[in-house]
Amino acid sequence: MHFFDIFSIVLALVAFFAFINIKFLKLPTTIGVMVSALGFSAILICLHHLGFESSQVAKSILSNLNFQETFMNGMLSFLLFAGALHVNFNDLREQKFPILVLSSFGVLISTFVVGLLSFYVLSFFQPQMELIYCLLFGALIAPTDPIAVLSLLRQTEAPKALEIKITGESLFNDGVAVVLFEMLLEIATGTESLNASSVGILFIRDAFGGILFGLSLGYVAYKLLQAIDDYKVAIIITLALAAGGYRLAHFLQVSGPIAMVMAGLLIGNQGRAFAISDLTKRQLYPFWELVDEILSLVLFTLIGLEVVAISYNTHIFFAGLSLVPVVLVGRFFSVWILISFLKLFIPFSKGAIPILTWGGLRGGISVALALSLPDFYGREVLIGITYASVVFSVIVQGLTFKKVLVYFLK
Repeated sequence: MHFFDIFSIVLALVAFFAFINIKFLKLPTTIGVMVSALGFSAILICLHHLGFESSQVAKSILSNLNFQETFMNGMLSFLLFAGALHVNFNDLREQKFPILVLSSFGVLISTFVVGLLSFYVLSFFQPQMELIYCLLFGALIAPTDPIAVLSLLRQTEAPKALEIKITGESLFNDGVAVVLFEMLLEIATGTESLNASSVGILFIRDAFGGILFGLSLGYVAYKLLQAIDDYKVAIIITLALAAGGYRLAHFLQVSGPIAMVMAGLLIGNQGRAFAISDLTKRQLYPFWELVDEILSLVLFTLIGLEVVAISYNTHIFFAGLSLVPVVLVGRFFSVWILISFLKLFIPFSKGAIPILTWGGLRGGISVALALSLPDFYGREVLIGITYASVVFSVIVQGLTFKKVLVYFLK
């Protein structure tokens, strides 16, 4: 099946699910689309058990699409750039210390808490998982997904300082988590030994390299935008920045996600203030809002459909249910420890710990990282429990976050 055929089918499903949500479900758009896709997948699985081959067709489409490749090396660059484009850099700078701590040490603490607890919980299920693979699960489930989080925050009225902390953490912690995930994967596969120097070099190269590279790319695009006054060319320049820059970052072995965030922040702030005319602003930024909305709907549709391609049995199902609270405990401990420390220096909003804990949604990044795992004994278990945590996070936490926010801000 050709890529255009697959793309056409997915886009038609996105339109159908969005219509179903607007007409009947009336949930927040991304969550409603994902719920619709999950319902559609459940119907396909039921038809398969009745003797129809519908789920096999869906599996064929999803395997040809390759969620991990499509998301990590395609959609993610545009989504991160679009998300960062609308974030105020001055607000981030005011909250830079808590954002830096939460997006780095928060990932590390959550990874090891979830990894160790998962190792204990999974010892009651078959197949038993080695500790290194439990730590891999901790790393891939640690980042709060910026697409899910930003979509959620648009529908709430969180205090501005708290909203910036949640936004900034979600934009930067995925880059840190990917670096940690890659390091643990190299250890698990025997291609890398664990030592402080290799970890430090890898982190500096990926994270700080991504920051410098993203700012450099953003500055080049900024100067190009400053030299012209044509919104069509401006849109093309930013599209080239998001697509080509992300691929170039991969080639240079620096963090593409962090690079896209930095480039988006620069264009969205310095570019908006000094390089872009009013006419171009009225065309460029709404264009990227539309790109963000469409790709978000495509992403959550794919997450909902991906259940068809995941191997589930009784053990995996109950393991997934058992690890949902483990992921929340890991998130709680990382937030509690770090905010308790940060409160010694800076104030936090009332209820910051439970709000940050419950607002830490997981999404496409976690699913994509799980699907990128090489074949090993227990791979299907890790994919299944990751998917269970993501679905719970988006649907349950996403739909109840506003109530949690209101309750703890009383």
